[in-house]
This record gives sequence, structure tokens and C-alpha cells, in this order.
Amino acid sequence: MIRVLFFFAVVFLLALGGAWIADRPGIVTLDWEGYRIQASLLTTLVALGVLLAVTVVVWGLMRLIWKFPSLTGRFMQRRRKDRGFDALSKGLLALGAGDAMAARKHGLQADKLLKGDEPAAKLLLAQAAQMFGDHADSRKRFEAMLEDPRAKAVGLHGLFIEAERQQEPVAARHFAQEASALVPGLKWAGKAVLGYQAVSGDWEAAISSLNRNYTGKLIDKKTYRRHKAVLLTARALELESQDPDRARTLAVEAHGLAPDLVPAALVASRLQSRRGDIRKASKTIEATWKLAPHPDLADAYAHVRPGDSILDRLNRVKHLANLRAHSGEGALAVAIAAMDARDFDEARAQLKKVLRSEPTQRAFLLMADLEEMEYGDQGRVREWMGRAVRAPQDKVWIADGMISAHWAPVSPKTGRLDAYEWKQPETNEEDRPTLEPLEDALFEPPVLAAPAAAAGGAAAATAAEPMTAEPMTAEAETVVEAAPVSREADEAELVSEPEPAKAEAAKPEPVKPAEPETAAKAAQATSKPDVSSKPAVKADAPIPDEPATAEADLVIIPDAHQPPVEGEEAKQKAPQMKDGKLVEFPLSHLPDDPGPDGEEDLEAPKPKGVKVYDA
Repeated sequence: MIRVLFFFAVVFLLALGGAWIADRPGIVTLDWEGYRIQASLLTTLVALGVLLAVTVVVWGLMRLIWKFPSLTGRFMQRRRKDRGFDALSKGLLALGAGDAMAARKHGLQADKLLKGDEPAAKLLLAQAAQMFGDHADSRKRFEAMLEDPRAKAVGLHGLFIEAERQQEPVAARHFAQEASALVPGLKWAGKAVLGYQAVSGDWEAAISSLNRNYTGKLIDKKTYRRHKAVLLTARALELESQDPDRARTLAVEAHGLAPDLVPAALVASRLQSRRGDIRKASKTIEATWKLAPHPDLADAYAHVRPGDSILDRLNRVKHLANLRAHSGEGALAVAIAAMDARDFDEARAQLKKVLRSEPTQRAFLLMADLEEMEYGDQGRVREWMGRAVRAPQDKVWIADGMISAHWAPVSPKTGRLDAYEWKQPETNEEDRPTLEPLEDALFEPPVLAAPAAAAGGAAAATAAEPMTAEPMTAEAETVVEAAPVSREADEAELVSEPEPAKAEAAKPEPVKPAEPETAAKAAQATSKPDVSSKPAVKADAPIPDEPATAEADLVIIPDAHQPPVEGEEAKQKAPQMKDGKLVEFPLSHLPDDPGPDGEEDLEAPKPKGVKVYDA
């Protein structure tokens, strides 16, 4: 718009000047070499203008003729360059499309037309060689780019990629460090240097590189705090046994930067507890538990004060579980502490809660341990273990698809910092287990089968009641079961005494009335079970199919009110020893009895004060 106004202004001024000259006519006279030329003023001005225009045109033609060779060279060079840039553009498009052959063809054409002076053409050829799989040619071209200051950073990046592909970490780290020193704000170089320092365990250098990356605004503040906490935790774990004070300082700083980092809280609380700061150690674990419940945190919290009783540990774990209500990890921690304290009811209640809401293999296995500890019921133990096989897996440390039992600062697969996550392994929809519904009867205590009761009203009523798992008291009757044996075996086990001993034993002796205190002592002495001569049958032994004989499976319970036997009769009724071993007799005969002579001996009267039951 301004140029248009300026043009109209110039035209207006020219018109104004022509009008002014036209209003003032005159004659211009030129005398030269005897010639006189006269013309009006307006004609003279027009002639001068035409002459000036012709002079300019002639000068331009002469100048064009003079510079024609150089102008022709410039034109050809410009045309060649245009063709080279056009080939370069086509090569980049082919490279982006994944056509390595076309990219290489256009790259060679562009490099030829541009006479090898264009770094972009060199980069196109190097990347085309990379895509084509010609690593030797690619490395050669990237090395040639190091001589050009404009393309040195690009060459270092290409060589870094080639070193990583060839699995040469030393060379890759060297190229990354050189690129980071050349261009401080280079993101890939800073990240690569940090990663290789972390993989090699050079935690101090890694922390310095992380600070430089944050200063150069290569990472945000949240990532910086998290990564620094991971590096500080790794350094603290390394110094835990060498320099505990330095390790504690680093761990506390890491916990402050990332309160949800479980390893940082564990090492910080462990070192604080070792120093005696029980309260600080507890607060550290509690802060992390509220954000990320973990079984290791619960175990560390239970043992934060060495020497505590199991009940103290149980109460402490209950307090920790209440800090984050309705947490499966908290319920499992309370169940484990309750099992250690033999509080089976509490453990069963907590495990029932977990199995109803978040069933996992760990919960089912703990339920199996509880059944074995409390009742020893192997059938129910096997049932819970079978359910554990089909249950979902528990949370584990996972980094880049790799499962590990322990946390680590970097991934062993890719070297990525802070790659480990506490989560459940991923499973396909088809592979997900289907759990059977848990009935309430599974969580009830088992009912144990009662042994066979003897004939009789009170004994039969007692046998009809289910047995409980309560321990037997001293006053309870002890049942000694014996395997069924034959009559011949009984006769073979009899040990005959000398004839004089039998004669003396046959003489009756008066029995003195016992004093009250003596009777009480005798009752206590006779309350102990009498050991049968037949081997005891274990609870898990198979029951024989043959019926028990009159001599077998007898339960002898001495009468506590029978007066004690003194004198020679007591000596005769004392246990007989032979070769240092107890002489065993059948329960239906006295030691001085020569043994049964017929079937009628089986109906011999029972000793007074002795109750006999069939097992």
C-alpha cells in the first residue's frame, strides 16, 4: 500500500513539473563547431530523457556480454544443486517409507550432484546402509562425518547406535560421553551416559549425570526425584555394611524424595533400628505402608525392635494393618504374626478375609500351614495346597517382563533405571485360573472321629460325642491300643517263674488298711497308664479286618480307690525284669499265673479294682 502511494506521489510530482514548464515556454540554443541548434525547453527535456534511457540499455547489454561466461556457470551450478536437493528429498522420503534400496540410490545421486559437500546426503547414505544391514559401510560413513564439525554430533550418534547393535557397551558409552561433552543439552547422550553408569554400578557418577540432565532441562522434576531416590537407595545398599552412617543418610534422603519406594524405606528403617532410633524406623515404614503396602515392610515393622515377644510383634503388626484398612497385605501380615503367636483363631479370621476378597497362592499356602499347625489334618492341608495351584499368582518384582525375587535399581534386560514394579504377572484370558467357591465349612475346625467305645451305658454315651482337639489333662484316662495277636503268641510270651516263687505267691497275706495320704499317693501312682505287652498301634495305621479276641485290645484303667498292696505281694506284683527289659504279660492273667490251659481260662475273674474295656 505504501509503495502504491509512493508511485502516485511521483507521478503527481512529474505532472506538476510538466505543467509548470508548459506554463513558462522558452528556447534552448546550442552552439557547437559553428552549428547552432535551437529547441524549445520541453523538447530538450524529452530528448535528454530518451538519451538517458538508451544509454542505460546499451550499458546493460555490454555488461551482459561481458559476464556471460560466469552467468552461464552460475546457472548450471544452481540447476545442478536443485537436482541434488530434489534427489535428497526423494531419498529421505524413501528412507522414511522403509525403502532402503531407493533411499540408497537417491542418496548416491544427491551426494554426486552436491559434490559431497552436503552433510544431509552423507547422513542419508549412512542411515540407508544401516537399514540395508551393511553395518561396515554405515560405520565407515559415520566415522567420516566426525571430520566435519557440522556433522560430528550426528556421527557420534550413529556410531553409538552401531555399538549398541553390536553389543559393545564400552564403545557405546565412550561415544555417548563424547557427544554429551560436545553438546551438553543432548538428550540421548545424557540419558545413555546415565544408563551405562547405573548398569556398571558407578552410583556417584550416575547421580552427577542425573543432576546435569536436570539442570539442562532434559527431564522433569518428578522423574528427577524418583531416579535420584533410586540411585541413592542403590548407593545406601552398597554402603550398608561398610559405612552405616553414610548409608543411613543416603537412605533417609531417598525416602524423602520418594516415600513410596519400598527398598528405600526398608534400608532406612533397618539402619535406624540398628542405631536405636526405633520411633524413626517405625515412622519410616508407616509412611511407605500407607502408599505402597508390601510384605517386606510388614516383616520389618514386626521386628523393628529386637527382642520383642511374639505377642508384641502381633500387636505391632495389627497397628500397621489398621493404618491402611481393607488391605490384603495387612491381613496376611496379621495372619503370619498370629500363627507365630499360636493365635489360630485370629489367623483363620484374617486368612478368611483375604481368601474372600483377594485370593492368591500365598493366602492358600498360609491356610495349609495353619491347618497343619493347628490340627495336623493332612487331608485339609492337601486340599488347600491343591487350591493354591489353581489360584492367581502373587505380586512380584517385574522389570521389562522379567520376574525377580528381589528389587534392583536397573533392569537386567535393558539397563533402564527404575524399571522394577511390584505387580502381578500378566496372564492371558485363557490362562487365568477359575477358582472354585469357598464354602464356610472349609474354614470351620475339623471334627475328629471318636475311638470305639466299650459296651455300657456311660461309655457308649461318651463314645457318641465327637472328640475335640483339646489337650488331655493328667486326670484323663489314657487309652493304650494293642494290635490283635493270637492265643499262641500270648502263650509264647509268657515267662514262667520258679516253683518256690509260685508257692509263696499262693499264700494269702493280710492287707493292712492304708492311711489317707498313702491312698492318695497310690491313686496318683496308679493313675498312670499300664503299658500293654503288645505294640501300640499308631493313629494312621490300617485297621485289621479280623475281629479282636478276648485277650487283645484291652484297656486297663486301675481303680484309684483300691488300697495299695504292700509286703511280699507287692514285690510279686511288681514289674518283672529280664535282661534289663520289662517282661510283658497278657492283660487277662496275673504274672504268677502259669497261663491258660483251655478255653475256660478266658472266663477267669478279673482282678479287683481293675476295669477292663474292649478297645
